[in-house]
Amino acid sequence: MSLLMILQLCIVLAALWLGSRYGSLALGAISGIGLAILVFGFGMKPGTPPTDVIYIIIAAVTCAGIMQASGGMDWLIQLAERLLRKHPARITFLAPLCTFFLTVLVGTGHVVYTLMPIICDIAIKKGIRPERPCGIASIASQIGITCSPIAAAVVAFITISGANGYSISIPQVLMVTFPACLLGIILASVASYRRGKDLDKDPEFQKKLADPAQREYIYGGTATTLDKKIAPESKRAVFIFFGALLVIVFFAIFQDLLPAYDTVKALKDAPSVELIGSRVTVTADQLAKIGQHVAGVTEKVESPLKMNLVIQIVMITAAALMIIFCKASPKKAVSGPVWQSGMVAVVAIYGIAWLADTYFANYLDDIQSILSGMVEQYPWSIAFAFFLVSVLVNSQGAVVVAMLPLAYKLGIDGWILLGVFPSVYGYFFIPNYPSDIATVNFDRTGTTVIGKYLLNHSFMMPGMVHTVVASVSGYLFAYLFHSMGLI
Repeated sequence: MSLLMILQLCIVLAALWLGSRYGSLALGAISGIGLAILVFGFGMKPGTPPTDVIYIIIAAVTCAGIMQASGGMDWLIQLAERLLRKHPARITFLAPLCTFFLTVLVGTGHVVYTLMPIICDIAIKKGIRPERPCGIASIASQIGITCSPIAAAVVAFITISGANGYSISIPQVLMVTFPACLLGIILASVASYRRGKDLDKDPEFQKKLADPAQREYIYGGTATTLDKKIAPESKRAVFIFFGALLVIVFFAIFQDLLPAYDTVKALKDAPSVELIGSRVTVTADQLAKIGQHVAGVTEKVESPLKMNLVIQIVMITAAALMIIFCKASPKKAVSGPVWQSGMVAVVAIYGIAWLADTYFANYLDDIQSILSGMVEQYPWSIAFAFFLVSVLVNSQGAVVVAMLPLAYKLGIDGWILLGVFPSVYGYFFIPNYPSDIATVNFDRTGTTVIGKYLLNHSFMMPGMVHTVVASVSGYLFAYLFHSMGLI
């Protein structure tokens, strides 16, 4: 590993670290600074931005944002609140399941901010230490991303895997990640069940109650959505959204029903050719990419409509139906948290993935020689790299887009990468993610905390338990299904 390679890696890591410090759009924008230094300062060849993934995120976020604008999200939150208030003693187990399934359905963890103060309120009124359900509920809201058919991370995994010769569908991904992540949530909930001192035995909390103003602040208010009237159009929007998800899953399972088109495919070991009328030499892969057929170099084949396009078409159509039939305001959707957080994710993935691809593409041979021994003997160890990058970039989709192509180029089998897929969630490690910070603020008792030493916070234990359990069990599920020929 040369000094120049280390220097350029430091530039990449510095850009990611600085972007995470500023958060939001800065993740992508500051990655652009790192990209500019590598390209203009060091003369590195720029990589390829992940346009296919970005288009899918835009379509999915637009659809989810329109559903939120119609009031459909309020109905989902109400259903979750009714379940939690019906069984308050089980809040530590039910709260993370609610936040998990909300994320699975909508594709983003930012939908749970309305539910989090309700979780805190139920725990306080039941005398349960809020840190117990709140810590794992915040973690579970992000876990659901690897189990959602429209989440950026899942779509990116499928798209990149297909481009690297590992064809896999959405149901095949979910049959591994879903049970693995559910098992991780259950064990993390068990670990959280008796966590910390009960409120009536916590001296710090009892000291707060001695102050009448603090007592009124803690017990005086009630957070609820049950008093909000849900219009029929809002429920209709939810049904349209769920219908769109079912259509996507249906076509993912029965891809033979999709329309097929003539496409150009590169022949294996085909020679490079000189374009007619020019002196430019191109490879068979390059010809296939532009749709140019040359006998003996490429061949014409009939290919079904790609799933990335199916998702975009279905999501945009569903958004339009909600606007027309559910009185959803596009202006309200654009100002809503789901759409805004989704667009932030687009910019973050755009900048981070482009920066990472530029660095890795230019040093692929060096990286392969450095990691080949470890990866050949312990291919599952790529999970540590996924986790560490996630700590830096605060985005599971960005981790997949940035690291998965490298993992395939290192020769790791697709089923192994699918098995350790849950390891792309590591940004709970440093508690600077919006859902974690918001959860700390929602807990009026002050038991959900960011510790004095930064890493001793309320999300560390449930986050580590989940990630380890989900990654290990995911690997075992993937091995089982691969040996059965299912993935």
